[in-house]
Amino acid sequence: MNFQQLRIIRETVRQNFNLTEVANALFTSQSGVSKHIKDLEDELGVELFIRKGKRFLGLTDPGKELLVIVERMLLDAGNIKRLAEQFSQRDEGQLTIATTHTQARYALPKVVTAFKQAFPRVHLVLHQASPDELVRLLLAGDADIGIATEAVAQVPELVSFPYYSWHHAVIAPPAHPLHSQPLSLDTLAEYPIVTYHQGFTGRAQIDRAFADAGLAPDIVMAALDADVIKTYVELELGVGIIASMAVDAQRDSQVRVVEGTPLFGHQTTRVAIRRGHYLRSYAYRFIELCSAALDEDTVRQALLPAVQD
Repeated sequence: MNFQQLRIIRETVRQNFNLTEVANALFTSQSGVSKHIKDLEDELGVELFIRKGKRFLGLTDPGKELLVIVERMLLDAGNIKRLAEQFSQRDEGQLTIATTHTQARYALPKVVTAFKQAFPRVHLVLHQASPDELVRLLLAGDADIGIATEAVAQVPELVSFPYYSWHHAVIAPPAHPLHSQPLSLDTLAEYPIVTYHQGFTGRAQIDRAFADAGLAPDIVMAALDADVIKTYVELELGVGIIASMAVDAQRDSQVRVVEGTPLFGHQTTRVAIRRGHYLRSYAYRFIELCSAALDEDTVRQALLPAVQD
């Protein structure tokens, strides 16, 4: 048994049992992948994959149990490497943050600036991703920290912490009649709406609020980020529903926030890390720069692997 065999087992599942894609991902040949799998099955004395001819269709019961162990072993192998780097190159290395456009554009600039001033020799990679892609990056070990509002709190392999709370604001051109009306879901639903795409920046909560009120809003455009929403509101395509921190009165002079009580409740952006993932000391500092309440001891305790029955 060797680590290449374990990587192949994990990658076969990730690539939906397509051995050609497994070979491409691991920079090897398909015949080599097949041989590694066969050698491991012969050594263990069990079949790990359900086959139909030469095609792999899924994992057998032993394969499913082995995959859990493989994931843990490869995670710990990566942890060993990061542990060695922690003591040999204390203030050097790479920190990968996976986050959404809204967080990267509006929440993180001050944090990133402070971090780079404190750790100039650390290569900081800011990977912009959808919430679902962000989760996959964390689980695969391709990102150290994830920052998002959606998805991260529902994944048992991730530990997440509250970062900050925010709400949606309604925006419209300065002369729009909505500014002279009391703001409510009923009045808002009378106008075309531009807001976020499903799965981004609290869109589910927007849809739920309208549905609970028995309203069917005319959403004429859905975008992935706030800048696009503001652009089309400026063009008078519709009124916008946008994250409150994405509106700046001086910078966004062509739109104005419609005054009134927030209609869609409050959202919480969270900082997420894969449970059991070893973080370098500067990663803990990045998290603490996000929220002073998230000191290193608090995060370390939460990241301890779950106790197995």
